[in-house]
Formats: sequence, C-alpha cells, structure tokens
Amino acid sequence: MIQVIFGLGNPGQQYQATRHNAGFWYLDALASHVGCTFKQENKFKAEVAHTDFYGEKLWLVKPQTYMNRSGQTVIPFCQFYRIPTNRVVVAYDELDIPPGTAKFKRGGGHSGHNGLRDIIPGLGADFKRLRIGIGHPGDKSKVTPWVLGRPHQDDAIAIVRCIEQCVNVTEDIVALNDEKVMQILHTVADK
Repeated sequence: MIQVIFGLGNPGQQYQATRHNAGFWYLDALASHVGCTFKQENKFKAEVAHTDFYGEKLWLVKPQTYMNRSGQTVIPFCQFYRIPTNRVVVAYDELDIPPGTAKFKRGGGHSGHNGLRDIIPGLGADFKRLRIGIGHPGDKSKVTPWVLGRPHQDDAIAIVRCIEQCVNVTEDIVALNDEKVMQILHTVADK
C-alpha cells in the first residue's frame, strides 16, 4: 500500500491559483473528499494531513519549501517514517500533458521539473507519479511565466475536472492497482 502522497507546489497566496500548484490542488481536493485537515509541521517544512485507507494510515503532505526545494520536505519525511520509495506518490503539474488530462506512472527522470529534480537525488527515482496536465505555452522561453501564471478559464475548468477524476481513483492508487489507475486515467485522456 502507498503510505504517503506528496503534492508539489509553492506556498503563499500569490501562488495559490497558479498552474505550478496543481499538486497542491489535488491534495486539497483529496483532503476535502476524505474529511481530513492539513496542519503545519515545522519539523518537515510542510502542511501534513492523514487519513485511513483500508485500515492503514495515509499521509498527505504539501511541502512549504517552494517547488525547487521540494526534496527538503520529501526526503526527511520518508526517512523519519521509514517509508520506502516504492510506497511514495508525488503529484505535480506536467507541461507535456494537456489541461484536463492526468497520467500515472512509476519511475523515470525529472523531465526538467524542478520539484522532481530536487527529490530524486535523495529519494531515488522509483516513486510513483501522478502527472496533472497543465499544457505547454509553446515556447521554452515562456515556461516560467506559464507555470507561475493562472490558467485561462477553460483550462482551469479542465484541470479541476481532471483533479476530481484523480481523487476518484485515489483508492486504487493507494491499493497499488496501477494498471486500473492507468486504464481509467489514460482512457479518459484519450477520449
């Protein structure tokens, strides 16, 4: 079973509605769905909540270190609770996937994502990834303002619907039903 889901984003009101916070949006929606509340945990530089899935504790963690320093939360948290890499899910925004689409996979590189780039050296790459599509601005030079900007209304609606779908498959994510998760998310994406 999965023991922890990290949602990546940037803390602060000015970043709350930006594309780069899609991981936070997912965890907020999941916490609301299961009825748990985030609390600040200074020890881990994070907002942390927990709930029970199948009688096991599931941690929901939002690093408050800014995206580029996500490893400063993820690595100590996993070390402290002795959570193996294959019991970890990281949810984050993905430029290479269109808004309204999510993909699920295990392992891989960072693909230029600075949050993953900071996590992988200390945790390894064998964790699961919930990649929430935010689309690409079409030009590499526009990526930073794109991820730190708010999505247009149509994209915002598509991302919220996608996150709802992700929340609906979380039980399968936690129960390690990877094939089922991929079938549901990837089939929705292909329609």
